[in-house]
Amino acid sequence: MQHDMTLPTILIVPGLRDHVPDHWQTHLERALRESGRKVVAVAPMGRADLNCQARVQAIDAAVKGIDGPLVLVAHSGGCIMVAHWAAGSVLASRVSAALLAAPPDFEQPMPEGYPLMADLHGAGWFPVPRDPLPFPSVVLLSRNDPLGAFERVSELAEAWGASTVDLGAVGHLNPASGYGRWPDAMTHIQRLDRMAQAAHRNPQGA
Repeated sequence: MQHDMTLPTILIVPGLRDHVPDHWQTHLERALRESGRKVVAVAPMGRADLNCQARVQAIDAAVKGIDGPLVLVAHSGGCIMVAHWAAGSVLASRVSAALLAAPPDFEQPMPEGYPLMADLHGAGWFPVPRDPLPFPSVVLLSRNDPLGAFERVSELAEAWGASTVDLGAVGHLNPASGYGRWPDAMTHIQRLDRMAQAAHRNPQGA
């Protein structure tokens, strides 16, 4: 079924990874395109250069290339990228809603193979923004995420003013946790579309 082209463009924001063909965000982008939905993806930038500002600028550049409102779909470190971007970009007002899946807890040491806290600090990731996000947001929580304890990520979501969805034991919601194709992503997109429509009807929150 073709989508109503008046729906907001989906902007996919990856975490600190390279291109992963079997990542659910990759599958989601393809499925949205095939359905006729407007979708843009920020190119993955890997971990060789962790510069936070470069990633913020990449989001800004992607938003500038989109006409009209948009909905963000971020995963992992991409959620922290979005928080940094939203704290400093006037373009954040273009966002109708955001899905923030499995944000990591950068303020605690992560497992081997992931960036060290010292490296994240040197790359400008700290402090992690905790001000309320300027758009409606949903944070997807995992009960057994090796990159962030449920309670701490829940507190971060609360600080952002986001609603939350407890996905249960889904690990880091990545291919290593068994989430390549993830059909439920479309269900969450539909929820974001409803949030975006509500925000459009009531832009002042009155």
